[in-house]
Amino acid sequence: MDELVVSTEVYADPEDVYAFLLDFPRYANYSEYLREVRTLDGDGGPGTRYALRFAWWKITYTAHSRVTGVEPPERIDWEITKDIDAGGCWRVTPPETEGESDERPDDPCEVALEVEFDPGSASSDALDLPTLVSFDWVLKKAIPLIRGEAERVVERAVRDLEGSTRDVDLDVYVDSARI
Repeated sequence: MDELVVSTEVYADPEDVYAFLLDFPRYANYSEYLREVRTLDGDGGPGTRYALRFAWWKITYTAHSRVTGVEPPERIDWEITKDIDAGGCWRVTPPETEGESDERPDDPCEVALEVEFDPGSASSDALDLPTLVSFDWVLKKAIPLIRGEAERVVERAVRDLEGSTRDVDLDVYVDSARI
């Protein structure tokens, strides 16, 4: 499995961050390639299913995902349910404080998007490719976009969570030769 983790600090209440991240349909606002997220079933909790419509180059694809677990206000687990073995989570870590009286409203929480996927599990039948375009070529071009897309989503989400634009310091961990 290949792994990508993008994390940063967010100056917002962890409960607000969690509620924000639980709103999967909002993600289309932050992505260059995600055009729409439709809720197929559920209310955001475990078992909720989504259809995510992506568009890149001459290709459109609808991924199907499912929320597999939640631990409010710290974790949302999800998986892709067809065409590729992939999943991950959003993790919200509250600020470390000595006690309630020491907590300052400007203490940041850490937010991380963690993704694991197996490119070898991708189904070539999932895409309707243009003539003379191979599935391997598409994978070779699309997989490196994952890192930039994850960074972009986190940066844009931070902007909306904090209500202003700032330079966002991202910590990026990659365990993949393809990203």
